[in-house]
Amino acid sequence: MSNNMIEVLSKAKWYDLNQKLSIHTPPWPGEMPLQVHYFKRLTGSYYGGQGANGQLIEWSNNTGTHLVGPRAFHSGMRSLADIPMEDISGEGVIVDISDEVSDYSLYTPEMIEKRVKVKEGDILFINTGYHRYTYDQPDCYNESCQGGIENKEFSYLVRHPGPAPGFFEWALEKKLKVIGVDCGCAEHPMNTNIRFMHAREFEKAEAKLKETYGKTWDEMFPVDYYYKLTHGTMPKAGLLLVESLGGQISELNNQRAWIIIGALPFVELEAAWARIAALKAPDGMSEEDFFAKMNAAKIYDLSVPFSILTPQWANYIPLNAHFTKRVGGQYFGLGRNNSHCKCSFHIATHMDGEPHFYAAGRTIGQTPLDFWVGEGAIADISGMVSDTSDYSPKEIESVVEVKDGDILIIKTGYGKYGWASPDSDEFRYMIRHPGPSNDFSAWCRKKNIKWLGVDCVAMEHPMNTIQRIFHPRTFEEANRKLVEKYGKDWDEMYPLETCYQDMHLNLFPHGIVHAENLGNALNDLPGGRYFFGCFLQKGMDLASCWCRMVAWKA
Repeated sequence: MSNNMIEVLSKAKWYDLNQKLSIHTPPWPGEMPLQVHYFKRLTGSYYGGQGANGQLIEWSNNTGTHLVGPRAFHSGMRSLADIPMEDISGEGVIVDISDEVSDYSLYTPEMIEKRVKVKEGDILFINTGYHRYTYDQPDCYNESCQGGIENKEFSYLVRHPGPAPGFFEWALEKKLKVIGVDCGCAEHPMNTNIRFMHAREFEKAEAKLKETYGKTWDEMFPVDYYYKLTHGTMPKAGLLLVESLGGQISELNNQRAWIIIGALPFVELEAAWARIAALKAPDGMSEEDFFAKMNAAKIYDLSVPFSILTPQWANYIPLNAHFTKRVGGQYFGLGRNNSHCKCSFHIATHMDGEPHFYAAGRTIGQTPLDFWVGEGAIADISGMVSDTSDYSPKEIESVVEVKDGDILIIKTGYGKYGWASPDSDEFRYMIRHPGPSNDFSAWCRKKNIKWLGVDCVAMEHPMNTIQRIFHPRTFEEANRKLVEKYGKDWDEMYPLETCYQDMHLNLFPHGIVHAENLGNALNDLPGGRYFFGCFLQKGMDLASCWCRMVAWKA
């Protein structure tokens, strides 16, 4: 087959390794469960008013499929925003040891290496079989259990197997990038505060350990040594952990794959939701050639850092975070940093999902992974636009070929005014950026655009939103530009009944959604053909969601 990067990625086999995330998903014991409510509705809501369907959520990042960063265990290590995509993507292996493990048991490097070859620098994902206990999976019947059904929440979070002594030392010798598991924790639950929260479960675990190995828990896992290993040695070495894998993981048992961990680039927080994909070689291409091609390709991160400093869309809720745990102060010293968060979605790099304006549409989690990845184009129109100006399909097609069914990323150049840039100008970025002409949504439907993205705060022209009311002086400027260019004023060009929030109300019912607040590498990328990946949590209740956006060049 062709060696073109876009064709390789288009024909590669993509596997989704995320479990579903819902308000029904149990959190890590003692942490904040996911809470979602609409603070804003199209016709109005008690908290945020009218104009859109906007959600406010509270959560702990240890709920659902997530990446645990080094700051979870060592406050001085790099933040999630400082971890480049190259460190959370690459060649890896998925090993199935589900037939060798059971409640409270230990797994060893020998169990792994007798089934798969683990290479230096790999990402290692372990299928313990305990993803069968996630909330969305069928019941596991067992007559010896109360009600004849195994308790999913206890099995998944409290009773799952964990690494034996020497496992993490082996991982460090192998220089593994990431270890991921399909259960609640990459550590044994009895090496966490669960040991004290569920003392009866610890008694069962220790009894099994004594029966199997003839040693107590503290003899097998000396507290001081284990603490130094997991809270010092591992984070300093850069070894990362992924927890709560699921999805199609069992379809890749004992196979190698190219793995992408699309974690949110938080600045202050210790862990982050991540959408995780595994890629297998296209038909007709050897695995060796596929990995060589992926290794040689540059991955571009188009996501802005996500921080308490990141400005939110007008009258939405900014990121609030507070630490509920600290490394040094939790139980017998095996604590960690953990935060509870509260935020609305229209902040940082995010995808507006269909229900944001079309209540009957697919939620983020109901939309399959293959919709979020695909071929498309970056249209660099940065030399054609200015404050409050408009841009048309004609200008887009003058700078890049747009094919039927493309993903289209519009580079206005306003990404350089984002909050994390040395050229930051928050008012220009949020209020005075350019926006699409009145025929743009119709053109998107005609071209069957898959989804759109833009490097400023909104896909709409800001004056085609409530910002028109909030900023009348800026509206006067935008209106004057329209009159000078077209000889018509704003209400003639954008009639309220047919064009208000045009890119939302006229596109979302047809499944054409968009990402906003792109930036980072996009600020320097030229226009042209690319392959895009939008990695967002599989949130079954979410109308929109933050994302990690990446691109590969042709």
